[in-house]
Amino acid sequence: MSILLEEKQRAFADLRNIKANLAARGWFPATSGNLSVRVGGFEPDAFTFAITSSGRDKSVQTPEDFLLVNEKGQPTEATGLKPSAETLIHSEIYRLTGAGAIFHVHTIFNNLISELFWERKSIPVDGVELIKAFNIWDEEAHIEIPILPNYAEIPRIAELVEGSIIPRIPGIVLRKHGIYAWGANAFETKRHLEAFEFLFEYVYRSHLLQKSL
Repeated sequence: MSILLEEKQRAFADLRNIKANLAARGWFPATSGNLSVRVGGFEPDAFTFAITSSGRDKSVQTPEDFLLVNEKGQPTEATGLKPSAETLIHSEIYRLTGAGAIFHVHTIFNNLISELFWERKSIPVDGVELIKAFNIWDEEAHIEIPILPNYAEIPRIAELVEGSIIPRIPGIVLRKHGIYAWGANAFETKRHLEAFEFLFEYVYRSHLLQKSL
């Protein structure tokens, strides 16, 4: 068995497990969201990753859930499957960060918080313990999570990724759409995603509480 085939199978297994875990939380409503894991070596202008196929029900497991694509988002093997419509965003994040995995989910809180702070173009978080999930250990740390516009044309969004990435913040949010979180591998990316979702809910509820006082 080739090294690439072994890595492909490992990537598909990681995606299958993560997909089941996040689907159980209701983070893929109406076939939304997408997941990817890098496969093989990495060069900024030449790399391969496994990604969820378009339009699949992520609450069930099938043999047609994932496929391999190159850095341009094009399938690397003969297949009738279509990669996620947002594959180009994954490609840009991989190119710019060297990440090992990227997870994108749609939740109520990441949609609400992106609209609440849209004019600011970032979501402020102050002194919350789970900021440490991003390996930020400053006491009373302050972070700003970037928000990008949710254009209908994915290439327009992909063009904005480079200017929005903050090196110590492993995620970006699309307005009224969802979060893209990344990390060195699937385990770290899941940790980052869970931390983001906790922080979104915390900031939103804290905002409501302050308004009611």
